[in-house]
Amino acid sequence: MKSSVAKALFNSYSYLEYRKIISDLLAEGKSTGEEQSEDLLHYSTLNESRLKRLDKTITVPEEISLKLKGLEKEYIWLVIAEGWCGDAAQILPILNKMAAETNKIDLKIVLRDSNDDLMNHFLTNGARAIPKLLIIDKKTGKVCNHWGPRPKGASDLIREYKEQFGIVDEEAKTQLQLWYLHDKGLSVQNEVLEMMYSIKECACL
Repeated sequence: MKSSVAKALFNSYSYLEYRKIISDLLAEGKSTGEEQSEDLLHYSTLNESRLKRLDKTITVPEEISLKLKGLEKEYIWLVIAEGWCGDAAQILPILNKMAAETNKIDLKIVLRDSNDDLMNHFLTNGARAIPKLLIIDKKTGKVCNHWGPRPKGASDLIREYKEQFGIVDEEAKTQLQLWYLHDKGLSVQNEVLEMMYSIKECACL
């Protein structure tokens, strides 16, 4: 795993670089990732609008900002994502705003389909679900913990919908986006912050 993480970090992007990659591909009528389709292009276009909106509207409460500034160690937040992923579009702007609150966190992003090795170490119930946040000790390069692909409330919504209807369809995706809208990024911030403060030792690698 250590070599997979090191390779991913070497080929990672800053948040602004990631945003530019998505925008440039959309200008060519493409989405990120190996697969290209009208559906993925449609989702990528929607997500571009979401990213722009959330970059302007997401805020970090003062109490969370103070705790981020109070972190003792320096970390890298390495996020596995793709431009067509609706959850990534909702969550990345939040993580970017959190990282901007402190000099203890360096946010990096990699594309899932270009990092199979890394993704396969962090499957969710056997699936390559994204986004996936890896919390890495900057000094040692060890993965301390990981989070994702969704905050608990969003995961519960999709699980309950699937139990009731047997599928995750467009209605489920609409309900999920409304959940994110009403939550205003607070669940992600609280869950990730709690994980940061629960780290005792980075021993996964």
